Amino acid sequence: MLIGAHVSTAGGVTNAIGRAVEIGAECMQIFASSPRMWAAKVITEKDGKAFQDGVAAAGLGPTALHAKYLVALGAPDAELVEKSVKALVADLRSAEALGALGVIFHPASHRGLGLDAVFDQFVDAMGRILNEAPGKALLMLETSAGSGDHIGSKFSELGRLIKGAGNPRVAACLDTQHVWAAGHNIVDKDDLAASLDKWDAEIGLDKLRAVHANDSKRPLGSAVDRHDNIGEGDIGEEGFKTILAHPAFRDVPFYLEVPGVDGSGPDKHNVEALKRLRDAVGVKP
Repeated sequence: MLIGAHVSTAGGVTNAIGRAVEIGAECMQIFASSPRMWAAKVITEKDGKAFQDGVAAAGLGPTALHAKYLVALGAPDAELVEKSVKALVADLRSAEALGALGVIFHPASHRGLGLDAVFDQFVDAMGRILNEAPGKALLMLETSAGSGDHIGSKFSELGRLIKGAGNPRVAACLDTQHVWAAGHNIVDKDDLAASLDKWDAEIGLDKLRAVHANDSKRPLGSAVDRHDNIGEGDIGEEGFKTILAHPAFRDVPFYLEVPGVDGSGPDKHNVEALKRLRDAVGVKP
């Protein structure tokens, strides 16, 4: 179990390595390009090799890429879906060039149509993305908090999409704040076990390939996506001890997406806090 964080690539992708090391991260998540613009940066072979060499020299674990926030494969707007496909192809190619674990993306909203109405469109889009970006990098759907018409607050929805894709490169990322907001009481040992049993039945624990570790500014079942620093929210330190102690997470990298002490994102304080809790439950990195 490695504990990492989302870090900036400002000034060049290799700069993320030093930033990860500086805050004590054991692995990292990055954006390949601006998450709020459709334009994508091309990772050159030279930059990809330099990044992989730097990650190896620093002794860091798997890097995950987070896709653009604009992506919406289940939208009724055909132009938006095409832009989303192209963006995810670019990110998946970048992940391959960087030797990364893969790309994590939000399933986003079905815009009131329901999953059944957009299911074939969504699955077809994932198939196209994987065909246009061959390799080993994974395409990981992230759990959602449940607000609005967002797909993925129910494990059954992610399971349907992953199984529908029928490709071993399609996997999932569990966000602790999102599943808490979606009504899973992951603070309670028995309820966490029950939630993970449901995950296994609907998705498969073998498909759990990354965790976004975030405390919550909102109460259980709020359906609101609001991250808090580790130990400062409604999940709390005891909740994270419960999560970290569960064997389902033993070999899964954790990536912090917290606001940070000064509001500038994941920092050493939060990385060390989660490491301390990992130590408290006797789990080795």
